Amino acid sequence: MLSTGIGWTIIIWTFILLGMMTIGGYFMFRKFMKVLPMADGKSKLDWQNYYVEKGRHLWNDEARTFLDELVSPVPGPFRDIARHTIGAKISQLALEKKAKTVTRAHCIEGYILATPKRDHRSLMKFLDERAIDYSDYRHLLEP
Repeated sequence: MLSTGIGWTIIIWTFILLGMMTIGGYFMFRKFMKVLPMADGKSKLDWQNYYVEKGRHLWNDEARTFLDELVSPVPGPFRDIARHTIGAKISQLALEKKAKTVTRAHCIEGYILATPKRDHRSLMKFLDERAIDYSDYRHLLEP
């Protein structure tokens, strides 16, 4: 009786651990793919870091607060990564438009462009709930 219980416990834990390692491996593989250099010799992470550093002086307290509001629906463990990714896209847009500061419009456009297309439905729901006008950028959203 005792050995049967131990056997089932080992089998169940084996599947749980295999599942956890599979999930972790998936996220590690995604991170690995971001670190691989593209045709220009820089990786996606290199470009993100470049735009964050290059555009750091453009950010004011209002833009940072708005960015924090935009990433608030992201689960806690992933929020810093989302803030960095979305902030890099916003900085890129502001730098390309030669803006003097990051505006609310830059934040909304960067937020939409940095969000994967599969999440656009929840993005629109979030923006609607917060009464944030994104009508100028509706063309960037997939129906």
